Amino acid sequence: MGNRPTIGDAAMMSSLKGQYLVAMPGMQDERFQETVIYLVAHGEEGAMGLVVNKRMPDLTFGDILEELNLGEPEELIRLPDRVRDLQVLRGGPVESGRGFVLHTPDYFRKGNSYAVDDAVCLTATIDILKALAHGEGPKKSLLALGYCGWSPGQLEGELQANGWLTVEAGEDLLFGVPVEDRYDTALGELGVNRAFLSSEGGSA
Repeated sequence: MGNRPTIGDAAMMSSLKGQYLVAMPGMQDERFQETVIYLVAHGEEGAMGLVVNKRMPDLTFGDILEELNLGEPEELIRLPDRVRDLQVLRGGPVESGRGFVLHTPDYFRKGNSYAVDDAVCLTATIDILKALAHGEGPKKSLLALGYCGWSPGQLEGELQANGWLTVEAGEDLLFGVPVEDRYDTALGELGVNRAFLSSEGGSA
């Protein structure tokens, strides 16, 4: 297998951007049990990701537009269903009142949008919410409130402690798979299921 890369290894540090973290059954932190996290950044300064399989209860995109005064109630009622009912996810415990939109690259604003990879971008400004409300946003998107953050070396420690599995599942997991199916789908990409993981986790 060779030597395990050290935390300072730049190749190791950048290799997980655009991949998914899948929580192991033994995850001690209740906030992250059975979560799938899409990593938007991973480098020497740490890592940042968004939970993509936990909904915000009783909250829609239309509710957020109304709260931010981005449209009159009668205008919001006329929004296309796919926009008004856009899923709002619980992205993580950090800055939980701030919105982050993961989306396809057909919408990109220099200085505001960040390309995670060729298929997924991140925008965290109010402009993209306005664009979505007016039918000028990206074809595919999801909105998450809050994010997950790791200090330098912290994520590597959690990976070595078997807290997470990593999977390259592509953008379809974000935009094509129903929210409630993303955990099992991500595990399926690795050829495992919950029952297998639970028995593995119990034997440690």
